[in-house]
Amino acid sequence: MPKRFITPLVTRLTVDRSTAPFISSSRPRLSWTASADGQWRQASALLRLTRGGLSTERRHDGPESVDVEWPFDPLQPRDDVAIQVQVVGSDGSRSPWSAPHSFGAGFLGDGEWQAEFLTDGAGPSRFRTEFTTSTAVARATLFATARGVVVAHLNGDRVSDDVLAPGWTAYRQRLTLESWDVSAHVALGVNRLELTAAGGWYTESYGFGDDHARYYGDEVAVAAQLHLEFEDGTTATVRTDESWSASSTGPLVSSGIYPGEEYDATRTWTGWRPARVAERGILPSARSAPPVRRQELVPVSRVLETPSGARVLDFGQNLVGRVRLVSRGRPGDVITLHHAEVLEGGELALRPLRRAAASDRYTHGGEGPEVWEPEFTFHGFRYVQVDGVDDLRADDYRAVVLHSDLERTGSFESSSPLLNRLHENVVWSMRGNMLALPTDCPQRDERLGWTGDVQVFAPTAAFLYDCDGFLASWLEDLALEQSAADGIVPVVIPWVIGWEPTEVAGWGDAATVVPWVLFERFGDRSVLERQAGSMRSWADRLRRRADGTGLILGGFQFGDWLDPAAPPEHPERGATSPDLVASAWYIRSLDLVARLDALLGAADSGYAADAAAARDAFRARFVAGPGRLTSDSATAYALAIAFDLVPGAAPAFGERLAELVRTAGYRITTGFLGTPLLLDALSSTGHDDAAVDLLLQEECPSWLYPVTMGATTVWERWDSMRPDGSLNPGEMTSFNHYALGSVADWMHRRLAGLSALEPGYRVVGVAPHVTARLDSARAELATPYGVAASGWSRQPDGSVRVECTIPTGTRGVVELPTGLVLEVGPGMHGWTL
Repeated sequence: MPKRFITPLVTRLTVDRSTAPFISSSRPRLSWTASADGQWRQASALLRLTRGGLSTERRHDGPESVDVEWPFDPLQPRDDVAIQVQVVGSDGSRSPWSAPHSFGAGFLGDGEWQAEFLTDGAGPSRFRTEFTTSTAVARATLFATARGVVVAHLNGDRVSDDVLAPGWTAYRQRLTLESWDVSAHVALGVNRLELTAAGGWYTESYGFGDDHARYYGDEVAVAAQLHLEFEDGTTATVRTDESWSASSTGPLVSSGIYPGEEYDATRTWTGWRPARVAERGILPSARSAPPVRRQELVPVSRVLETPSGARVLDFGQNLVGRVRLVSRGRPGDVITLHHAEVLEGGELALRPLRRAAASDRYTHGGEGPEVWEPEFTFHGFRYVQVDGVDDLRADDYRAVVLHSDLERTGSFESSSPLLNRLHENVVWSMRGNMLALPTDCPQRDERLGWTGDVQVFAPTAAFLYDCDGFLASWLEDLALEQSAADGIVPVVIPWVIGWEPTEVAGWGDAATVVPWVLFERFGDRSVLERQAGSMRSWADRLRRRADGTGLILGGFQFGDWLDPAAPPEHPERGATSPDLVASAWYIRSLDLVARLDALLGAADSGYAADAAAARDAFRARFVAGPGRLTSDSATAYALAIAFDLVPGAAPAFGERLAELVRTAGYRITTGFLGTPLLLDALSSTGHDDAAVDLLLQEECPSWLYPVTMGATTVWERWDSMRPDGSLNPGEMTSFNHYALGSVADWMHRRLAGLSALEPGYRVVGVAPHVTARLDSARAELATPYGVAASGWSRQPDGSVRVECTIPTGTRGVVELPTGLVLEVGPGMHGWTL
């Protein structure tokens, strides 16, 4: 018989895991996915690079299709290229060439950045210049950055849909350089380039209570460089310098992240004068994370009248962004928007915002309707009180959802509407808190990159969205701030708090945990290589702190933050010893760094030996007897089980943990550090049913209690709102915090059964837990190799159907509820039990 060929098809091609028009590396990594019927396997691939009208091909041998090393000559600054791939199967089959993926090199060469930073002092400003072209432009690229946030216009056209550019990084060590293709905006003759800037995160005042200050500085500054390439082969450069003009008197009256924005359309930019050249500072580096963009428009769900007579728009969803409005007033009429997440007593609940005024103000400029949306701020809100409008029309208002432009990859659904809503709340909280960097909350006078929050949530985040590049960029800032703090990882990144940094367990350990999560979930070995120094530096800092005891004892700790047993004003005073928590995380980081060194082939630096010694010390200090710890709390046992702190004791600890859970009536008794480990600790010790009962509890404190109270995002506290509708009396109460939403990772991996058995899902685990309390559960994920899925459903005849999908080029290991373990190849599979 003639050999049967299976025709594969390349379905996706990315450069540095991105489809962005510009990349930041001269040797980017290439990844692609292929689909084919049957047991097709890639044997090789042809890669084609087209540059300047000339094509070059290279052969890549082997089955790997994720993070393939760049096989061509390095990209040069401002290169404009296209890449294609053709895969060849082990059966000799060959795919068509993929569609070309075009992109540019979003970086400049050594010494090419010559732009000066311009300033007009504090407050919003506009800068402008004119230049003349006499020859048609083949390509024009604008590079820009700011100490603040900036929008560029060329001949009146906004050049990019990026929002709040260049975002927030560790400004003292790293500043992002934006790259925008502006070719379509350049005209023959005179052109006008304008940059409008506001302070954004740079000039914001950070701190708590009365102890806050502007950490970076008072002055807004921008820098830009326009590279023009003409069709006749000549080039020209326009850059910010003393020849530009500046104005700080215009319609943008004021703007801040916490206060909000004021815009007066009766005003125009006036009082132009020569721009002042500011200190040049650090050299900006090309963007490596996705920019912030507008994601969707949400209409008003209903209009409410409060007991005081105010009118409030309810958008039906707690979200992050701002409001786009249509003003129908007369010149000088003012509309004021006040934002809040919840109502209390029928009025906007403003107390949780603390110092953040979160108010926008628009002054009508002309005779007809005018559309306005704030440009340089954002808010966390569901409700907006509108003042100054007599005829309030719901259709005149839309909520503009903002977040970093991450690709959605994972989904979950079950037979429980409450559980599905919980998962949707987790998604919305991630969306709202992944804006430029991973934050704790998006609404009050904080919005900081708390390391503990992202550490516990990273596994869930890596399933829901392709956040590899986003978190890798944040880790770069972490390493920079850590280096400045002599190896200590500050509790927020970027570091903008006036405290003296110290080693805080579960927060600083983001340095070791988050890179490992990105490796396990995305197969991104490069992030481990880049962060290796940071990971070791943190472990070494803890080693010095533990010298003489083998444990982390004493000193400041957050402990099991927001344990529901802790007093509202002292969330650090939970039921679990801070020393036990800190020592557990010390062992965890030592383990991860020892695994790192083994993976990278580094010399043995004693991390594994120190971890073993620390385990001995942990047993001696914290084990009270068989199956008992000195802190007899759910968090203590969850940590001991999850981190194997006392080898061989997990079964007994699991029994005690299950007993504590039952005794508490299946209500939550854990905080930020215990909660993400709790259900896994139960499942791994044979108590899946207890885990399910805990998950499905509806009484406070529980994951579903906020859902029964109408929550549309995850709350910071288990009881941020009390059953009577009053708010938690603590000074710190947010209704959009993703940390406690880390439970979604267990829902994906255990309830639906989808996990990565090898980094990047090269081997897909399928092991669903069938429970009598649900009729179905299913998870689906776009892995680096293609779509994987796992789930189960109860059939009308009482049988259970288990189904899974395994991507091309991978294999699956299936553990059925009967205990049978199978290995399967790519494709869709099903079993009726």
